[in-house]
Amino acid sequence: MAEQVSQCDGGSVASDLIDFLNASPTAFHAVDEAKRRLRNAGFEQVSEKDDWKLEAGKRYFFTRNYSTIVAFAVGKRYVAGNGFYVIGAHTDSPCLKLKPVSKVTKAGYLEVGVQLYGGGLWHTWFDRDLTVAGRVIVREDKNGTVSYSQKLVRIEEPIIRIPTIAIHLDRTVNSDGFKINTQSHLLPVLATLVKAELNKVVVESGTTGGGDKNEGQLSSKESGKGNLKHHLLLLQIIASKLGCKPDDICDFELQVCDTQPSAIGGALKEFIFSGRLDNLCMSFCSLQALIDATSSESELEEESGVRVVALFDHEEVGSDSAQGAGSPVMLDALSRITSSFSSNSKLLHRAIQKSFLVSADMAHALHPNYSEKHEENHQPKLHGGLVIKHNANQRYATNAITSFIFREIASKHSLPVQDFVVRNDMACGSTIGPILASGVGIRTVDIGAPQLSMHSIREMCAVDDVKYAYQHFKAFFKEVCHLDGKIKIDI
Repeated sequence: MAEQVSQCDGGSVASDLIDFLNASPTAFHAVDEAKRRLRNAGFEQVSEKDDWKLEAGKRYFFTRNYSTIVAFAVGKRYVAGNGFYVIGAHTDSPCLKLKPVSKVTKAGYLEVGVQLYGGGLWHTWFDRDLTVAGRVIVREDKNGTVSYSQKLVRIEEPIIRIPTIAIHLDRTVNSDGFKINTQSHLLPVLATLVKAELNKVVVESGTTGGGDKNEGQLSSKESGKGNLKHHLLLLQIIASKLGCKPDDICDFELQVCDTQPSAIGGALKEFIFSGRLDNLCMSFCSLQALIDATSSESELEEESGVRVVALFDHEEVGSDSAQGAGSPVMLDALSRITSSFSSNSKLLHRAIQKSFLVSADMAHALHPNYSEKHEENHQPKLHGGLVIKHNANQRYATNAITSFIFREIASKHSLPVQDFVVRNDMACGSTIGPILASGVGIRTVDIGAPQLSMHSIREMCAVDDVKYAYQHFKAFFKEVCHLDGKIKIDI
């Protein structure tokens, strides 16, 4: 991985994004990589379990569930009651997650039971070289003292695959479409039962409720009492990677991942090909912008507010979790920062009314083969800059004031911007923007970089738009406090 630099210029931002994507197969890994970059840049970690003693001019971050991370820089002129200038994004992407009982044996194959996470384009997961990654709870026994720790794991090699059925057995697939049953057709293949038996992974068989054979007890001396919920073969691979025994694995949250690395591509090297661009692209650009907009003491010398990046988990499934945007995590952060500088609880309400949120989530670029899917006057294009999203029914939180502020910053720095409205005859997606706007009461603009293949296992966006996003976010942190002071509303 490329060494982290203190200042990320436009020319290197795309390649740095590639490093970030390749280090972040899951939300846990994305937070871990964000944490590493923040520490290298001089940010100090604080814990929600402890009292905070913050200082003006300093930079901090905290994590929740290790899948949500909030980083902030306190201006040297900050006093309690001043505003917060926030960019919010999310760390999660649609994927297949392993079930609590993942062990499935069917027709002579060891398969892995998975459940759907989010609204993925599931047909794109077939015939890919796949693996698993996530977090594992490991039991550790040192000198008779037992403790339990979280460890991140990523198996680099392709160990599973979801094969399609041959056209000879599905003759109408090209005329009628590729139709899948997500319960029975999306099971990844781990190994064949005969090979597993030859390698002495399984010594006896039981029967599942559906009549299929499933492994019974494990006889390996290293396996101890055995784990009937997951294939021992899978547990052995994970344990080997972590340097522990299979029986030391108490539980895990693992997901299926593509092994193909992210890359800059296209005949003119103008595209980024990768999974999880939605929404790690916006997560990276906002994080790097905060780091570079606060990289020296002089950057915060004239700042009277607090610059914040909040990267939430569970956006793809509605944000309703202890670490999602629908949780109190944002309000808790604003409250604790304010109370660190004053015991007057009323100042938080004033601060929120002075604050501004950029909800950054990838946008739908115009598809050359499906141009009819876009409204005629709102067709975001690759290389066209960040897209301001509008929806009269509040699926996006943008209004005239918030879009003006964001657009004015772009104009001052000669950055392109675009507008998007979904067709009246199509449903509109949503973001963390309306959730935070309604839950916290903060003014919000919904934006995102344009991309194609959204929610596919392999997406694409433009190198130029990554550069524009980074530059726009960096300018936002530096300009918004001064610009907002010139706007007179509700007086």
